[in-house]
Order: sequence, then C-alpha cells, then structure tokens
Amino acid sequence: MENLLSEIRACRTCEAHLIHGVNPILAASSESKIAVIGQAPGRIVHQSGKPWDDASGKRLRNWLGVTELEFYNPALFALIPMGFCYPGEGKSGDLPPRKECAPQWHSVLFKSMPAIKMILLIGNYAQSYYLNEAGKMPLTEIVKSYTLFGDMYFPLPHPSPRNNSWLKKNEWFSLEVLPALKLSVKECLK
Repeated sequence: MENLLSEIRACRTCEAHLIHGVNPILAASSESKIAVIGQAPGRIVHQSGKPWDDASGKRLRNWLGVTELEFYNPALFALIPMGFCYPGEGKSGDLPPRKECAPQWHSVLFKSMPAIKMILLIGNYAQSYYLNEAGKMPLTEIVKSYTLFGDMYFPLPHPSPRNNSWLKKNEWFSLEVLPALKLSVKECLK
C-alpha cells in the first residue's frame, strides 16, 4: 500500500491543467474500513496537504459521529477524492475534479483495501461514477434513496457551507439520514 500511495502522490498526469500545481492528496491503508469518496481537494486542503482539513471536513466528521482522531486514522477511514489535486476556482466555486484520477487510481486502491465495509459517496461526481444509472438521478433523490444502495454505498450531499440552503430545504436529511449514517459508521468501525 505504501508503494501505491507514493506512486499516486508522485502522479503528474494532470499537471498541464492545474494552475496551482500538482499536489495529490489522499489517505488510505490496507486496513481501512470506510472509504470516503469526495470531490477534490479545495484551496485550503491543497495548502495544508491534509484531506478534509476545512469547514466541510468538520461538518462531515460531525455527520459521521466520529472524532478528528478517528477520522484521520487510515486504519479506519480511507480519504479518497475523485480528483486528487485542487482543480482551481470556477465561476461559482471550485472547478470539477479532473476526470483522469478515478479511472487511473480508484480500482487499484480498492484492490489494496480488502477490509472496506462501506463507501461514502460525497456529492454528484462520486455518485455518478459509482452508482451507474442511479447516479444520473438528481442528488436529492439519490440521497433520499440511500437504502437502495445496500450496505456498501452510502450517498451524501457535499458537507460544504455552500450547501447550507440545501440542508435547510431538506430537513429530512438531518432527521432521517444522519442517524442512519452514524449507526452504519459505528457498526463498520467495530
């Protein structure tokens, strides 16, 4: 696993497209129990080099019901974005993750993590990549239908503060989905 992580961190496939430079950010272990598939590192994470080291990460840890120490323990959580490097800023937030990363690295990563019990799919990019036809549904419908994806996949909206209005409009998420999520996480980490 360490060789694979080193190889990913040395990847330069997208270098010509990354105005802020190449800095692949992820965390994983062959013992990881839960994989968190996010979008791509943001500006703050790009600078710190630590996955989910921002307001989104703080909210995500709260949603999962885990401490920072638990979240950053790679024997518990693999933190794998769809795009490993910060893609830069667009008109209404960060640009989409680069499309090269997931096909190049995800399957080999998952082959190296046999203990994975659950994969959290954060946002549209992860959901459309992993959920096939169901991933084409609107995000709200996918998240509402979380029980349809079995024990392996658990779709979530992005925990970004930019989604505060979505969270206010969809109170069912906090009332129904988050308690189920916390219970599933607790079971997987036993």
